Amino acid sequence: MQRLQVIPLLGIPELTKGADLVQLILESMERTGVVAEDGDIFVVKQKAVSKAEGRVVALDEIRPGKKAKALARAQKKDPRLVELILKESVRVVRAGHGVIITETRHGFVCANSGIDQSNVGAGLAALLPVDPDKSSRQIRRGLEGATGKRLAVVVTDTFGRPWRRGQTDVAIGCSGIAPLNPYAGKKDKYGYVLRVTEPAVVDEIAGAAELATGKLTGIPVSLVRGVQYRRSEDGARSLVMQKRRDLFR
Repeated sequence: MQRLQVIPLLGIPELTKGADLVQLILESMERTGVVAEDGDIFVVKQKAVSKAEGRVVALDEIRPGKKAKALARAQKKDPRLVELILKESVRVVRAGHGVIITETRHGFVCANSGIDQSNVGAGLAALLPVDPDKSSRQIRRGLEGATGKRLAVVVTDTFGRPWRRGQTDVAIGCSGIAPLNPYAGKKDKYGYVLRVTEPAVVDEIAGAAELATGKLTGIPVSLVRGVQYRRSEDGARSLVMQKRRDLFR
C-alpha cells in the first residue's frame, strides 16, 4: 500500500510570457517550507505553461475565414475562436450541440483543440503548449539541477470523456516518469494472468493533483509524493492510441 501526499504550492503569481516557472516553483517551495525529495512529482497545469511560453492569443487579432465562419454559425460560437480551433487541429472529428471535437497536432482528441478562455482574461484564449513533453522535460531538468534530486514533471489539462459526463484532468506532457504501468503477464490473487491491463499512471496523478488544487483557486503547481513509478522519457504523447489500434476512427 502506498501513502500519497498532494501538496499545493502556494504563492505563485499570475504568469506572463517569459515567466521562469522553475524559479517560481523553487520560491514557492522555500516560502512554504517544502523540501524536494527523490521521487517527487511536480504537477503543472497546462495554462501555467501556456502563459509562460506565450501561447495566449488576443481574439481581436484573429481574422476568421469562410470555413470558421460557417462552423461558428452552425455551433453558435465566436468565429474568431473557431478559426483558432481549426488552426490548432489536423481535423474536425465531430461537431454538434455547440461543441467542436478535434484532433490536435499532438494527436489529442478533445474539445476545441484544447483552447480555453477561462482564467486568462477577457478577450484572450490560451492554446496548448507546442510540445508539452518538451515543456515537462525543461521544467524537470531545471528543478533537478537546482535541488539535486531525481524528480518527475507532469503537465496536465482538463479533458472530457466519450460516453461519460463531466471532465477530469489528464496528462498532456510528462518527463522522468513512465506514462504507463504495464501489468501484462502478471497474475492476480486468483492466479489469472493479466493480458492488457496497463494503468495510465500519469493520468491518475493528474486527477489526484486536481482534487487538491481545484479549478478556481489560482494554484498552478502541486507536488505529489509517495508514488512508486518507473523512470522514463517516453512522454505523454506515447499515450495517444495508434491509428491501427483505434477502434473508433
